[in-house]
Amino acid sequence: MRLNFIGGIVAVLIVAALIVGYSSLFTVYQTQQALVVRLGQPVRVVSEPGLNVKVPFIDSVIAIDKRILDLEAPPQEVIASDQKRLVVDAFARYRIQDPLRFYQTLGSITGANSQLSILLNSALRRVLGEVTFTHVVRDQRAELMGRIRDLVDREAGAYGIAVVDIRIRRADLPEQNSQAVYQRMQTERQREAAEFRAQGAQRAQEIRSRADREVTVLVAEATSRAEQIRGEGDATRNQVFADAFNQDQDFFAFYRSMQAYEVGLKPTDTRMVVKPDSSFFRYFNDPMGRLRAPAPAPAAGAPAAAPTR
Repeated sequence: MRLNFIGGIVAVLIVAALIVGYSSLFTVYQTQQALVVRLGQPVRVVSEPGLNVKVPFIDSVIAIDKRILDLEAPPQEVIASDQKRLVVDAFARYRIQDPLRFYQTLGSITGANSQLSILLNSALRRVLGEVTFTHVVRDQRAELMGRIRDLVDREAGAYGIAVVDIRIRRADLPEQNSQAVYQRMQTERQREAAEFRAQGAQRAQEIRSRADREVTVLVAEATSRAEQIRGEGDATRNQVFADAFNQDQDFFAFYRSMQAYEVGLKPTDTRMVVKPDSSFFRYFNDPMGRLRAPAPAPAAGAPAAAPTR
């Protein structure tokens, strides 16, 4: 009976020793750093991974992540120095550098994210408010992100936090401003297009007028030259006709009469009111073209001659 009692006490002591030993040991992982707190007061910081010892039932261990943490800040409006509103979407990467100060000031990752969001928004307004819209969007974006990071890192040091990087993911005009800018750009492009069209129409009219003037001059010169050549041809033709007439006047008169018959007596319904003994038909009456003398008119009161058969 006595042995059973002693064995029970020993078993209880062993279990108690195991519990005490288990409570006095804690493990720090490679991705963590630990803060040992005794009765609510921080005692020491353990940064190296491995097995460590604490006072059982009195000390508590708070594990704090020592990896790079993310902060996704909500988009916010910032007014640039040229009074243009910007919707800025930024994010930050930070690390807990001083676990003791972090625990004393913020206490948790949630509190750290909340405080860093305030610092980040303040730094964005302060830095971006000193530059123009063009500098934020295009010219000095990398430099501005570096200035914002340095500013937030300097202020976050009081909370035991080191800011690794801050990036501006997007910086755009608000929707209503974007539409206004788009409309203004569209109006400017339409005005430029209308100006280009007007200049093109003016240039086309100048080219067309010059071409019409050149065509008129060329046609006038060609007409003048044609008339000159035609006059020279007519003169040469008349000279040839005159020479031919002077060489054989009868033949020339016969040739011209034949040409007149050919032109005047075409087979398409030609009608002429001419006396048969007209000089136009003299070659029909006499091959030599001699004109008949007109018959003398009978004397008054004389008997008419009897017709001969």
